[in-house]
Amino acid sequence: MSGGPPTIRYERSGAVASITIDRPHRRNAVDGPTAALLHEAFLRFEADEQARVLVLTGAGEEAFCAGADLKAIDSFADRLNAPEGPLGFTRLTASKPTIAAISGWCLAGGLELALWCDIRIATAQSRLGFTERRFGVPLIDGGTQRLPRIVGLGRALDIILTGRILEADEAHAIGLITEIVAAGQHLPRAIELAEGLARFPQETMLADRASALAAQGLPLRDGLALEAQAGPATFAAAMEGAARFAGGAGRGGQGAGA
Repeated sequence: MSGGPPTIRYERSGAVASITIDRPHRRNAVDGPTAALLHEAFLRFEADEQARVLVLTGAGEEAFCAGADLKAIDSFADRLNAPEGPLGFTRLTASKPTIAAISGWCLAGGLELALWCDIRIATAQSRLGFTERRFGVPLIDGGTQRLPRIVGLGRALDIILTGRILEADEAHAIGLITEIVAAGQHLPRAIELAEGLARFPQETMLADRASALAAQGLPLRDGLALEAQAGPATFAAAMEGAARFAGGAGRGGQGAGA
């Protein structure tokens, strides 16, 4: 699209797919053409029946993603109202688990991309924040909706309103980051975790994930009713899993397989 080398890489190894934002010269900031490629990569993951988990990351260790490329802001003119979201897929919900592998700067729209993921693995050197606050740029890729659901409204408003940058330790303490790893280990750890998720029996795991996501914002009674719908739908799979457990699978911390 841009006439140069691809700025998004989609790869799959076994059951784990990865999407890499490959613009290290711009701290992996996303311009309009790159956002369109992100959307294409997301659709490829969704259509890939062999891909059970997605890992989203940025090339190199300096930055996960510094958000929208403000030096190419005009390239977003046709994407502001895109149903899939300006930064590629932020207004869509993946049907399978997603993990962000973060190193270095995770700012503005980049943080919104990380919040889109179910799990966030980050190095101790990572820095996170909505720095677009300084430039009068709004959050339009889900940040105002997903951050309060993850860290609570009070902490989210602090981060959204001040635009301050969080160190990895603070981000981990408030639940924004799931796990902190050593420098350079963000991607290996994310892939390791993804491979573990891919080995679980999928039907019930995906049903549990869907219930948790769909019930956000609902009264508890409605959320419980939603969760209950998965019981009959996955009963056959649950019976198979119970039989495997009775036969010794899954005990002692060992995976029961798919």
